[in-house]
Amino acid sequence: MRQIIDFILHIDVKLFEIVTQYGSFTYAILFLIIFAETGFVVTPFLPGDSLLFAAGAIAAKEGIPLDPWVIIILLSIAAIIGNTVNYYIGYTFGSKLIETGKLPFVKAEYLHRAEAFYAKYGALAIVVGRFLPIIRTFVPFVAGIGKMDWKKYSIYNVIGAVVWITPFTLAGYFFGGLPFVQKNFKIIVLAIIVVTLIPAAVGVLQQYLKSRKEK
Repeated sequence: MRQIIDFILHIDVKLFEIVTQYGSFTYAILFLIIFAETGFVVTPFLPGDSLLFAAGAIAAKEGIPLDPWVIIILLSIAAIIGNTVNYYIGYTFGSKLIETGKLPFVKAEYLHRAEAFYAKYGALAIVVGRFLPIIRTFVPFVAGIGKMDWKKYSIYNVIGAVVWITPFTLAGYFFGGLPFVQKNFKIIVLAIIVVTLIPAAVGVLQQYLKSRKEK
């Protein structure tokens, strides 16, 4: 875990080293990271937003064998496939895994709440969930458990992937080369993480206050 934290905090340096060593094969590495972060409920700690921003910033450097549009296309595909796999894991094994306690971090009592949430806000949850670290890993899993309509899920899965991957990558490509951004890259990465975590923190706080009132 310490190595993952170090990678995230110095993601621009680490990613540059990867590109220098592996060249165009970096596309495959980025693909696997995004796929794993979105495809497996046990890997929510992998970098997402910061990785996209850093990838775009690295692609903007001269002599780097990375194209921002190739990154966007490949990583959008990775995010779509990842969420699809995660959905089917939840659809096929989710309820059994929760009942047997093999996924202790997914609380069984939230299952019915999740099903009601998806029945009412399903489409919005799939798209907005892409922008929430950690939560985006659980969104497709819970959607699968709730048996969300596959066609509807697939449409918003694609939309969510594209609107998530594209702006972060292009933001890195167009702004990552600015002297201020390069000088304060670590701070900006932390800011991205903090800002994207705020909605989740607010949700947890609201749930906590609501439970306090009910007691």
